[in-house]
Amino acid sequence: MSNISTPAIESIISSLQHEEVIAYPTEAVFGLGCDPDSETAVYKLLELKQRPWEKGLILIADSYEQLKDYIDDEQLTEEQKQAMFATWPGPVTWVIPAKVTTPKWLTGRFDTIAVRVTDHELVKKLCRHYGKPLVSTSANLSGLEPCRTTEEVIAQFNGGIPVLDGMVGGRQNPSEIRDAKTGQLYRKG
Repeated sequence: MSNISTPAIESIISSLQHEEVIAYPTEAVFGLGCDPDSETAVYKLLELKQRPWEKGLILIADSYEQLKDYIDDEQLTEEQKQAMFATWPGPVTWVIPAKVTTPKWLTGRFDTIAVRVTDHELVKKLCRHYGKPLVSTSANLSGLEPCRTTEEVIAQFNGGIPVLDGMVGGRQNPSEIRDAKTGQLYRKG
């Protein structure tokens, strides 16, 4: 699945560097993403999704190391970290205390941030080549079903965003979301 050409990755990375919103396949559906450090790009994504900034966003990464600039994992016990690590890489998103330096355009009205270390090879490769995590929210316009193919993304967004062509993973449901401190299930996967 990860036989994507380097020019395709380079083209998507160029879009990210130019503060554009992109679409890419994830474990279950296509995701919309952008550079998490670009306020301009994040607000473009929120506007496209018609999503209020207060809700906060998910970051998807190739490795735990890529998330360390955004999370305050010192607030987690060793047992809490081990529970999280036992599910990664994989389709479980964990809500973790955010560093005070993590931008509000990512955390929304919360002092936490939702993060995931993906096992989708194409997204891993994209994050690895870009050198950081990406914002990740389902690729769909408000009220419509999330896209599961490149063609659906192009149709729903009228070809207006760059798409990293690829196949979604075999999951039927979006990622599970859990609280890293309490273990509380926010969304069943």
